[in-house]
Amino acid sequence: MQLRWALTLNYAAMMCLAISINLIPVYLTTISIDLGGAAGLTKEQLGRISAITFIGVVAGVAFTGPLADRWGPKIFALAGNLLVSFGLCALGFSSDYAYVLCSVFVMGLGAGVLDMVLSPIVCALQPDNRSSAMNWLHSFYCTGAVATILAATLALEAGIGWRTLAFCLVPVPLLVALGFCRMRIPALVKEGEDRLRLRVLIRKPYFILALFALFFAGATELGMAQWLPAYAEYTLGYSTWVGGVAFLFFSIAMAVGRMLAGIIGHKTTPFQILAFCCWSSLALFLAACFSPWNGVALAACIAAGLTGSCLWPTVLGLAGDKFPHGGATMFGLLAALGNFGGIFMPWMVGAIADASSLRWGLATSALCPLIMVFAVMWMKRHHEE
Repeated sequence: MQLRWALTLNYAAMMCLAISINLIPVYLTTISIDLGGAAGLTKEQLGRISAITFIGVVAGVAFTGPLADRWGPKIFALAGNLLVSFGLCALGFSSDYAYVLCSVFVMGLGAGVLDMVLSPIVCALQPDNRSSAMNWLHSFYCTGAVATILAATLALEAGIGWRTLAFCLVPVPLLVALGFCRMRIPALVKEGEDRLRLRVLIRKPYFILALFALFFAGATELGMAQWLPAYAEYTLGYSTWVGGVAFLFFSIAMAVGRMLAGIIGHKTTPFQILAFCCWSSLALFLAACFSPWNGVALAACIAAGLTGSCLWPTVLGLAGDKFPHGGATMFGLLAALGNFGGIFMPWMVGAIADASSLRWGLATSALCPLIMVFAVMWMKRHHEE
C-alpha cells in the first residue's frame, strides 16, 4: 500500500511537469496575436518561448541533480511542484512577451527539478525492472499532457484565455507538493554501497553514448510536440481547434506507446524497442512533412507520438540498469541532455521556418531518430560488458 501511494504521488508529479511543458503550445497562435499585434510574433520568437522553457528545465536539472544525492530527493520533489505553481501564477499575470519568457522559465525550472528527481525515486522504488518502470512513469507525463491539452483546447474553444487557464491550474502542483510532505522516500543508492561518482561516469563510453542518445530522443519528441498545433494551422491549413485536437491525440499516442513499452518490456529487449521506434519515427516525420495529402500528413504527425514516446524513458532505464549506483546526479545529467534536445530542436525548427518554411523546419527533426539509431546499435553491442 505504501509503495502504491509513493508511485501515485510520483505519477501525479510527472503530470505537473507536463502542465508546464504543454500549456503554451496550444496557445502559440493566440499568444502571437495577443503580444505581437496585427503582425504577430515571428516564428523564431514563438520557438524561443519553448526554448526558454527548456533552458529552465536544464537549469533545474543541472543545479539540483548533485544536491539531491547529498540532501535527499524529498525537498526537491516539493520545490519542483512549488516552482511550477509559482510559474503558472506569474504566467497568469503576464502582460508582455518578456514577462511570458520569465514565467515559462520558472515553470521550466520547476519541471527540471521534477524531471531530475522523479526518475531516480521510481528506480529506487522498483529496482528490478527499470526500463518498464521508466516507461510507466513517463507515460504519466503523457497523461498530464493529454489533460493539459484537452483543458487548453476546450478553454480556447470557449473563449477562455491562456492567462485565466494558468490561474486555474495553480492549485494542482500545490496539492501534489502537500502529498510529498507525508511521503517517505527511499535512499537513491542502497545503504552500504557507494554512489558512482560523476568523474568516473563521464569516462565510460557507454554513458557518453547514453547522453548522446538522450539528446536526440528529446529532440525527436519535442521537435514535433512543440510545433504540431502551429504546423497543422500554418502549413496544413487546419483551424486552431483542429491543431489543438491533433496535439491532444499526439499526447494520447505517446501515453499509449509508453504504457505498451512498460507492458511488453519483459517480453522483448529495450534495444529492439528503440530500433523499431527510431526507424518508424524517421518514416513518419518524412510522411508528415512531404505527403501530398494533408490528412495523411496530420495523421503521421500524430502517429509520431506513438513511435517517439518510449525513446527517452527506455534509454533512462538502460542507463539505470548499466549503472545502478549512479544516483540522482547520473539521472540529472541524462535528463539535462534530453532537455538540451528539447531546447535545440524547437528553436531550430522555428529558425529554419523563418528562413524557408515550417514544413522544411519540421523536416529537420527527421535527422534526430536517424542519428539516434546508430547510438542505440553501439549501446547494444556493449551493454553486457
